[in-house]
Amino acid sequence: MSERKEPQIRPNQLVGNVGLYYICYELSKRNWNVLPTSRNARGIDIVIYNQDATCTHTIQVKTLSKKSPVPLGSKLDNLIAEYLIVCREVFNEKPEVFVIKIDEQIKNRIHKGIKEGRKSYWFQPKNYEEFKDNWDIIGDSLRKIQ
Repeated sequence: MSERKEPQIRPNQLVGNVGLYYICYELSKRNWNVLPTSRNARGIDIVIYNQDATCTHTIQVKTLSKKSPVPLGSKLDNLIAEYLIVCREVFNEKPEVFVIKIDEQIKNRIHKGIKEGRKSYWFQPKNYEEFKDNWDIIGDSLRKIQ
């Protein structure tokens, strides 16, 4: 009889750090200069710029330890970056990454929940999974970007 292995519970801060720095690593491989912001700063987690600083972008990273909806808070005003990158299953050998441009089309896919009179917004997996490994939307800083 094999032993059942209990899932390891990790602090949210650690989960967030793993995702943030994994995304910084992936962006650096694509020739971007990457600046993570102060932890727990609202809205923007990463600023990227090309080698001559003529092109910059802002990114919000949401990190998940498993496949689940992405919590977006109680107001959509918090989505102020140009891109949302969801990094899930961060403790697997190769985390899954979903790269999404934040625009009205995406905002229309966000689920609004109300529980005990409080509003919350969630990005369901079925609404972000089509953007898996969608790095081309940000591009490589040494190539012309869209």
